[in-house]
Amino acid sequence: MISQFFVLSQRGDNIVFRDYRGEVPKGSAEIFFRKVKFWKEDDGHEEAPPVFNVDGVNYFHVKVVGLLFVATTRVNVSPSLVLELLQRIARVIKDYLGVLNEDSFRRNFVLVYELLDEVIDFGYVQTTSTEMLKSYVFNEPIVIDPARLQPPNPAAIFMHGSKRMPGTAVTKSVVATEPGGKKREEIFVDIIEKISITFSSSGYILMSEIDGTIQMKSYLTGNPEIKLALNEDLSIGRGGGSAYGDYRSSTGSGAVVLDDCNFHESVRLDSFDSDRTLSLVPPDGEFPVMNYRMTQEFKPPFRINALIEEAGALKAEVILKLYAEFPSSVTANTIAIQMPLPNYTSRVSFELEAGATGQRTDFKEATKRLEWGLKKIVGGSEHTLRAKLTFSHEPHTNITKEAGPVSMTFTIPMYNASKLQVKYLQIAKKSSNYNPYRWVSTLPFDPLGWHPSRSISVSCALLCQQKSPIASFSFVFAATI
Repeated sequence: MISQFFVLSQRGDNIVFRDYRGEVPKGSAEIFFRKVKFWKEDDGHEEAPPVFNVDGVNYFHVKVVGLLFVATTRVNVSPSLVLELLQRIARVIKDYLGVLNEDSFRRNFVLVYELLDEVIDFGYVQTTSTEMLKSYVFNEPIVIDPARLQPPNPAAIFMHGSKRMPGTAVTKSVVATEPGGKKREEIFVDIIEKISITFSSSGYILMSEIDGTIQMKSYLTGNPEIKLALNEDLSIGRGGGSAYGDYRSSTGSGAVVLDDCNFHESVRLDSFDSDRTLSLVPPDGEFPVMNYRMTQEFKPPFRINALIEEAGALKAEVILKLYAEFPSSVTANTIAIQMPLPNYTSRVSFELEAGATGQRTDFKEATKRLEWGLKKIVGGSEHTLRAKLTFSHEPHTNITKEAGPVSMTFTIPMYNASKLQVKYLQIAKKSSNYNPYRWVSTLPFDPLGWHPSRSISVSCALLCQQKSPIASFSFVFAATI
């Protein structure tokens, strides 16, 4: 059970606050935000962990599109349970409001409080099902004008024949009515993948893994039956065995080999083992149809080589080389690379390659972090950044041990690392003129799919070459595709 639930903005403003049991002091929100904001100064770590204790109060929090969803309690409860609850509350609120941001919360605070009172009663969870909540929640959401939202990035534009998905489709509420009282019949399916890769110092892949989910959001009336067909050569389990359920006919010889998978409770698997077809009646709101894990080798979209070498007294040079290893017909957008530098770095000067356009560099002195941004990268291209570091005092250890890890975010429209595909999406017809819109996107987050762009999060760990005799250091890049 939980004692309090509240949502804070990036500034620490209390947007929503509900005290269910009166066991925790009213100033807990301020205590929490102050602790999170100054965590690095107090404890020496970059960010506060999702769970921590202050004066006998347990604080649990998740960050969703810049908002902090927080729960407090004095009792010993399962951290995974509370964190999952916070994520589900965020998903339910998003289903009702259409978009999660501070403005939508403030315009719909009556609806949000009504949802919270139905989801949690005296600190105990009652339900987190959007479909069940429709029977108890009667307030209509105040929908945010799409013009007030940030424009979606290219990954938000799904193509289906000659149709283009409207830019506001992913920000619609599942309960709000369209202008004129008519509801638009449509359904969205996204393949979302989180990729982890480890390279050796010579560039070979030591470990590769994909954690993916097929996410669905339905705006169909009448709950029609849906059939979702995946790759016919999809195999479950490696080495001739099955890693999930009773799929013992899976030989692991297909082009796409999943180590294991699980399905939403509404999915029927009658024909999945024979023709890789999923049947379901989709509930209201956004939900994962299928979660899967794959360790089959695949080609990563990017490679980064990092080189650090001393350049004299109190000086060093960092060279970052970025290789785009996807086809030249594909373009990556909004690339952002960050690299922590030694704490005694006082100044950094940058040198870009000749003719470079659409790139920016910066050194955040407060956090000792190097930043490199690129507006777009064409597949097959190579880009280099040189950064000359000046130190405030002589390094006591090898500087390669104090630099990194490197993080990277980017967007690649219509890119899929696992090659898992939705072959077709069939909806049971209620009448001869029933023809709902189907939007299917196969791309390589946010695991929860909170981004309005319906993007995918990818994280990779790489071991890079350097001229130092010390063994290669590791760095991680997290990519939003």
